[in-house]
Amino acid sequence: MSPVETRLSREFFARPSVEVAPDLLGRHLSFGGVVLRLTELEAYAGEVDPGSHAFRGETPRTRPMFGPPGFTYVYFTYGHHWCVNLVVGEEGSASAVLVRAGEVVAGGDLVRARRGPVRERDWARGPGRLGQALAMTKEHTGRDFCRPPLGEPIDLVVSQGDPAPPERVRVGPRVGVSGPGGDGTAYPWRFWVEGEPSVSTYRPGVVRRRR
Repeated sequence: MSPVETRLSREFFARPSVEVAPDLLGRHLSFGGVVLRLTELEAYAGEVDPGSHAFRGETPRTRPMFGPPGFTYVYFTYGHHWCVNLVVGEEGSASAVLVRAGEVVAGGDLVRARRGPVRERDWARGPGRLGQALAMTKEHTGRDFCRPPLGEPIDLVVSQGDPAPPERVRVGPRVGVSGPGGDGTAYPWRFWVEGEPSVSTYRPGVVRRRR
């Protein structure tokens, strides 16, 4: 059965981000000939979440987050990385799940050409590397990955895969989030599969001082 036939429905994504994120562990994300088995994700909850891009309201950059679930939000960070998010929750909530890491299960030749001479465990280990492995950029933000407009191909699919066993799912603070949003007690919203080599290393956020 193809990824399109087994794709997860919009109803799957129409839930709070803290429910969708752990439920995505072990699922497959397919794009442009590459398939990832998802091993690490982070939940963000819009205007009630100090760690979210949408915390201070809608901007041209964050507009896709305020739309209905089942769309992409792809953003640029640190001058050279594109990070892939899946919009979830109710329309207007600006909730999203950051796809942090995955194991490449198909399309290895494409990923090797894009990522260069690095270990396979590092092909999609971290959101910037994952974005590069998939070759996703700004032009892929705002895409409907559940049911695209009639006549357009489905270029990104999130499919059933093999959900991670609950006993292997771990939770903790989000990576690189500073301030209140990085508080692992208040926001233990990073989810990963224990023992997976593709899971990234935790690093706390650093407050950047304006010069």
